[in-house]
Amino acid sequence: MSSNKSGAGLKISGLLNINKPQDITSRQVVNQIQKLIKPARVGHAGTLDPLATGVLVLCTGSNTRLIRFIQQQPKEYIGEFILGKRSDTDDMTGEISDTHDCRTVTQQELEECLPTFQGRIKQIPPQYSAVHIDGRRAYDLARRGKSFEIQPREVDVYEIELLDFSFPRFQLRIVCGSGTYIRSIGRDLGEQLGVGATMSALVRTRIGPFTLNSAMELDEELSVGMIAQNLQSAVLAVEQLPHYHCDARELLSLSQGQKLNCKPEQFPTTPEIIEVAVICPQGSLSAIAEWDPDEQQLSPRQVFHPAPGAHQN
Repeated sequence: MSSNKSGAGLKISGLLNINKPQDITSRQVVNQIQKLIKPARVGHAGTLDPLATGVLVLCTGSNTRLIRFIQQQPKEYIGEFILGKRSDTDDMTGEISDTHDCRTVTQQELEECLPTFQGRIKQIPPQYSAVHIDGRRAYDLARRGKSFEIQPREVDVYEIELLDFSFPRFQLRIVCGSGTYIRSIGRDLGEQLGVGATMSALVRTRIGPFTLNSAMELDEELSVGMIAQNLQSAVLAVEQLPHYHCDARELLSLSQGQKLNCKPEQFPTTPEIIEVAVICPQGSLSAIAEWDPDEQQLSPRQVFHPAPGAHQN
């Protein structure tokens, strides 16, 4: 397939599930796609470190406004770790030190520690991470040799499972929420065992409905046509939201910024205003709206596909 130099003339708007290769940054993946489809915008929904591989979801065109919804979806990782080693980056890319007289840890000991890391836990992100410290990225301060503290933060770990153990190496499957550092889990697990541990490999196998098995590979033959063929529906970005299936008349009203009076039975019973994904008759995402249970109204907040003849603000 011949490679197109630009996305001009071909509408590129949707979601891309990319299998990020090792040793490149998430930003480099974005740049590679952006170069092909400009002027369409591109953004990613959750950074993977250069060491890590796997699912990296890109949002293109107007769908860059959906990044926050994808970031809210649960993520699944398979991480590999080595006991008896510590690193200033909490993985094998940093300065490694061996634990003096490291004892042999048993599989049973390790498994008995795992429940400590499940549920809502407090975690200190790595020194080499993208968290902000007084307006600066932690990794910038660490590279400059500055001393600083990162405060613990609460993260959600839904599942943690030992997949393989052969001392000093072990492999974990972890399902977690946004902001969880898998490196930190390995580091803290090693400290709890008294021997230290550092991450040697990481694969993100899933973000919500986006799986590694369905991810697109980056290769030399990448073209605008291939990107267009692999675009996925924006509805996948908002799977976790209540859905309202509108008709053509309602779609026109929402596209014109008007509120809808409705009584959707499928919405959760709540006294609070909630966000709702509005699905058009053709099955695509038309808008993000807010449902006010007191007023029994849907108010459009972001319109993606206005009805024919509608004015989009």
